[in-house]
Amino acid sequence: MTPAANDSGSGTSQEAASLRASPRLFENSLLDKLSRVHWSTPLFVYLPLVCVLAGLSLKAYDAGSVLCATALGYFIWSLVEYFGHRLLFHYEFPGRLGSKIHFLIHGVHHVHPNDPLRLVMPVLLSGPIMLIAYAVVRIMFGLPFGYPVLMGFIIGYLAYDMLHYYVHHAEPKTRLGLTLRRLHMLHHFRDSTRGFGVSVPWWDYVFKTAHVHMERDGTRK
Repeated sequence: MTPAANDSGSGTSQEAASLRASPRLFENSLLDKLSRVHWSTPLFVYLPLVCVLAGLSLKAYDAGSVLCATALGYFIWSLVEYFGHRLLFHYEFPGRLGSKIHFLIHGVHHVHPNDPLRLVMPVLLSGPIMLIAYAVVRIMFGLPFGYPVLMGFIIGYLAYDMLHYYVHHAEPKTRLGLTLRRLHMLHHFRDSTRGFGVSVPWWDYVFKTAHVHMERDGTRK
């Protein structure tokens, strides 16, 4: 009985190590290094930009207008987060090249979900997203109104990245934190075709991709 118990413990330890592993993704050492990022990096990169946008916004509009425009930007981000995760991150590109692209974009996170250096977006990925967001808000809303909208978008992104790291590596104590962690773990370990809103779980209910309650006999309620 003792060896079996040891084997079980060893298996559990190996599984935990695999979940936390940080495999090499690129042969080029610089690219591979840039694919790994400390969780605080987005804060250092984008919080100064948020402050600049806040200053530009408050020069042009009163606080109430800035708040409403910021909320609009956050709303736009929330949809980008949900549909980006659902339609892009989980899209199975055809062919061997497509499989590699899918693995680089998101597959590696599902194979090694607790890799502490691949839980927030590297700037190589988030940077182009922000440039596209800037171009879109400038075309759609013009400037200076686009400044607070972009600020809300970036704040939404930062909330997503920080919450994603939190649910993987922190130990939530609040009911909200426990719920968000449970929903995301269900996405990883029970059904990856549901639960796409990491920081915006309400969209899963709106678009009917929320996790369904399982009865004790295994049937869905």
